[in-house]
Amino acid sequence: MNRIQLLRPDIPSADEVIPYLRQIDASRWYTNFGPLVNRLESRLASMLGSPAPAVVTTSSCTLGLELSLAALGLPAGARVLVPALTFVATAAAVLRAGLVPVLGDVDERTWLLNPEIARGTLDRLAIDCIMPVTTFGCRQPAGEWDQFSSETGLPVVIDAAGAFGNQDIGERTAVVFSFHATKALGIGEGGLVAARNQGWVERVRRLTNFGIDLSSGMSTAAGTNAKMSEYHAAVGLAALDRWPERKMNRQRLGAAYGRALLAHCPRIRLQSRPQDGSYTIMQLLLPDGVMASAVAAALRVRGIETRSWYQPLLDGHPAFSGCLVDRDIPVARTLAPRMLGVPFHLELDDGQIAYICTSLSEALHPG
Repeated sequence: MNRIQLLRPDIPSADEVIPYLRQIDASRWYTNFGPLVNRLESRLASMLGSPAPAVVTTSSCTLGLELSLAALGLPAGARVLVPALTFVATAAAVLRAGLVPVLGDVDERTWLLNPEIARGTLDRLAIDCIMPVTTFGCRQPAGEWDQFSSETGLPVVIDAAGAFGNQDIGERTAVVFSFHATKALGIGEGGLVAARNQGWVERVRRLTNFGIDLSSGMSTAAGTNAKMSEYHAAVGLAALDRWPERKMNRQRLGAAYGRALLAHCPRIRLQSRPQDGSYTIMQLLLPDGVMASAVAAALRVRGIETRSWYQPLLDGHPAFSGCLVDRDIPVARTLAPRMLGVPFHLELDDGQIAYICTSLSEALHPG
């Protein structure tokens, strides 16, 4: 069997994007809050609840996270609690905003930094802000984070990079999504900041445009250039045109995978996450004592690509080795060596899924 790729980006075709590119040609507006960006923001906001939250697009999710933190006005060196089990962009955004990441643990079933864990950390460490992550696209409980924020007075910004279509927006809790090529709504690069606090979102918008207040032309804060271009918005609009079909297909793929894994590898655990979500990663938790590296090597021989997502944990990267760590994050350290990502994309067929799952079974039971 030919090599089975781990991921295959699902981006609109040239034919799907061309009608929007012609609109750019007609308007001769290429960036700086153009008509396609405005239309994209309107459509995205309408999908995120009723009434629609305030939103602003960004050139990447990472810049969206960084500017969201900057818009909070926290003092330099303020501490931001993030999960140790996440992509490096989460902690990098904290550092680049002039703040200090504090690495927290995750829940054993959902693999999320949740409000209960954050409350425990607050009993031990001074924290100024929370940035929970929608790990592998799993929805964060926005209502519970709203309550947490109300009780503690701490701002919460959810890094929902992989959870567009899954994550709701809280009354107090802000959310930042990614439109990277590998995400459910992939446009190449891009991000979206969403919140009910319109004034705060407008501060983020100014920061994406060098901190300039358009009404006065004055720069009111040291921002950067993080605006989304009209070309990326064109791809985004084309992606939205086919979103319902793609979301349904991912749900079907996830269900087929779940059935095959149950049949062939009942000892493998999956993340506890809502079944109505649109996911782009299939992350497995191998049985106790089974190291992901050994299984990955066995699957590689069979032509199956894998990846150990978010490995090492954040404190294993030189850039974050000096971060504060809460209680040595015991759950994250127990889970990490047994986590393995296997192929998951819309070009997989039932035969390939069966081959992956039987290969997993044989890797778990050699000989």
